[in-house]
Amino acid sequence: MSDSERAPDSSGAAPVQTEPLRTEHSHTVDQHGVHTDPAALDELTDAAGAEPATDRGPDGAVTGYRAARTLRLGVELRRQLRRRRTQLLLAFVAALPFILVGAFEIGEAEANPRSGGFIDLATASAPNFVVVALFVSGSFLLPMIVALYFGDTIASESSWSSLKYLLAIPVPRHRLLRQKAVASALLSALTIVVLPVSALVAGTIWYGTGEAISPTGDSIPFSDSLLALTLATAYLLVHLAWVAGLALLLSVSTDAPLGAVGGAVLVSILSQILNQITALGDLRDFLPTHFSFAWMDLIATDVEWTRMASGALSATLFATVFGLLAARRFATKDVTS
Repeated sequence: MSDSERAPDSSGAAPVQTEPLRTEHSHTVDQHGVHTDPAALDELTDAAGAEPATDRGPDGAVTGYRAARTLRLGVELRRQLRRRRTQLLLAFVAALPFILVGAFEIGEAEANPRSGGFIDLATASAPNFVVVALFVSGSFLLPMIVALYFGDTIASESSWSSLKYLLAIPVPRHRLLRQKAVASALLSALTIVVLPVSALVAGTIWYGTGEAISPTGDSIPFSDSLLALTLATAYLLVHLAWVAGLALLLSVSTDAPLGAVGGAVLVSILSQILNQITALGDLRDFLPTHFSFAWMDLIATDVEWTRMASGALSATLFATVFGLLAARRFATKDVTS
């Protein structure tokens, strides 16, 4: 009996042939269709080796990949500017001073007053009108603007289920958070700056370029008032940094954009309420909104810088703490959406 045959079993069945089959190319194939010929295996090995290999750099990244080229700031800004939310908000802020002019025209405001509070002095000159526009917006509108941009930045990507795809590009987490934050900061600054500029245009048309008058009776020339208003706007941008930091922290902590935006706005309102309780005494100095209107000290002949310096320092500290917490939270967040 040859080596390729087996002895019949007890049932008398014919022996089973197990001799390997030969293909037309002389490759050896067993009964399961698996190549066993060494020459065929060599061909498969050579074919695999001929496939182009993906080169990788020293850091393990694919050759040509640059983290700095992902999620460019200009792309993110254009994307945000095309959103209807941003366009409507910019349009509303630009129109608000003209709405205020209509309110004063419809009402019984005294023409060109020289005494009274800031609201009473709104129609005295264009600079006074800008002061009133910033004053009436400082409690709610301006914090809401910053909270909207920063609170929506990461949470909206999560709600759209696009955050995981951005990270899979891959965009490094720290870069994603930084680019989103920078874009939100620029949009916040643009929107806030639109308000005094629009108010200055409306005030100049209706009330003229007169002196800025303070409730204490101090008056400063128009040119000096423009510098004071520029500094006031810059102070507001710095002061509202604490809202930006808090909204960003909430944005990386939830998938609900409205929750992040609303949470930051509610904290701002709560802080303003507590700031009105004089029984708290010096404890109010530690509230983030305690120095919200310190910029109004600029409308005077002798400017008091102490409150503005304290407000800028307080906002910077709050923003730094909230920002670091947001970065830490996002770095360890389990992104599933």
